[in-house]
Amino acid sequence: MSDPRDPERNRITARIGRVAKVGANMSGAVVARATGADQAALAKALRQALGRSKGPLMKVAQLLATIPDLLPQAYAEEFRKLQAHAPPMGWPFVQRRMRAELGHDWESKFASFEREAAAAASLGQVHRAVAHDRRALACKLQYPDMASAVEADLGQLRTLLGLFKSMDKTIDSTEAVEEVGERLREELEYDRELKHMRLFAAMLADEAAIRVPDPLEELSTKRLLTMTWLEGRGLMHWLDAPQDTRNRIAELLFKAWWGPMTHYGVIHGDPHLGNYALTENAERLHLLDFGCVRIFPSRFLEGVVGLWRGLKTGDMDQVAHSYEIWGFKHLNADLIEALTMWARFIYGPLLDDRVRTIADNVPPAEYGRREAMEVRRRLKTLGPVLIPREFVFMDRAAIGLGAAFLHLRAELNFGAMFAESVEGFSAEALAERQAVALADAGLA
Repeated sequence: MSDPRDPERNRITARIGRVAKVGANMSGAVVARATGADQAALAKALRQALGRSKGPLMKVAQLLATIPDLLPQAYAEEFRKLQAHAPPMGWPFVQRRMRAELGHDWESKFASFEREAAAAASLGQVHRAVAHDRRALACKLQYPDMASAVEADLGQLRTLLGLFKSMDKTIDSTEAVEEVGERLREELEYDRELKHMRLFAAMLADEAAIRVPDPLEELSTKRLLTMTWLEGRGLMHWLDAPQDTRNRIAELLFKAWWGPMTHYGVIHGDPHLGNYALTENAERLHLLDFGCVRIFPSRFLEGVVGLWRGLKTGDMDQVAHSYEIWGFKHLNADLIEALTMWARFIYGPLLDDRVRTIADNVPPAEYGRREAMEVRRRLKTLGPVLIPREFVFMDRAAIGLGAAFLHLRAELNFGAMFAESVEGFSAEALAERQAVALADAGLA
């Protein structure tokens, strides 16, 4: 239940205002629908409306576009064009937010604080600052009334997906929407993100070449997160680096993502290229954002590893059992065959014990397109297929990580790296490690 003393709680008046704003932006798409526009034209109109709306709805649309086969192809392609960046709020907003979170003397708690935002996105913006002990800091400020905006936009999203479902009954997105909503609400809890940072620091403590910012709890609240500023250059800077350098970056990314997943059942659910930075000569990988983190029950990981083993050995009973563990319903031979076609594509690089690129000589623009089209064709005869909620971010994050490897044109033995990561895997041991790590981070 929201705190009635919180001026930015989920409020009905703020939700109504948000719905009205989004509704006005969506009017062009409504007209396009009413006048019989084709799928491509309607998708473009919706993308333009979402781009004007900014905030959570745009972020969710971007996210849904990265989940294979969740949206009709025309919409997925348009939604991928949405830009994550938003114009920053001005200095008056910053002053109000900082006073509300740290008190009227907030400026005295920093040696310096930059007025101009260093970065801005759909839910908040980041300012550089300096602590009294001279450490460089990043202060992440949430925009006002985001809780109300999230709830209003999730309502609009359900309407939007209802429209898609009326046009294409291949996928049932009911549970996917619930999952997206839960993760989005968590992203607004900056006090939770602070604990996520602690969790990742502990899980990656043995990886000297991977670093997580240090949070400053005394300068953080539910809507302000202060952490040490980690310097580095984003992944796009390294695309023309020597092959050895790009391979090293890909190996660090693999360890940063799969290590927590196979040992603790935790994934970074938003492997966006902007969430990583590397120091000089790509010696160290910096992880920068921990708002979207998914913690899985150990049984889900039993399905992840079991599916890999089943595909590797051709044990279709184990493959089918993994789908059951993940929560797919009404499994039959045709549905198992369609799901396995997609699974072989996702797991493909992890099944080969050889050095290869992710796409393995398939042009990046074509990688996965044939498989996705064939899977969708088969599901049309079986649908609507309910996508289990725990599957959503696993699939989305795996695709995002693969995209990073594609950009880097990395050449590695992904199969050997994954085999090492799951050697001696035990769901019981993972559950024990997870419970200790979550308790230590304050997430139990």
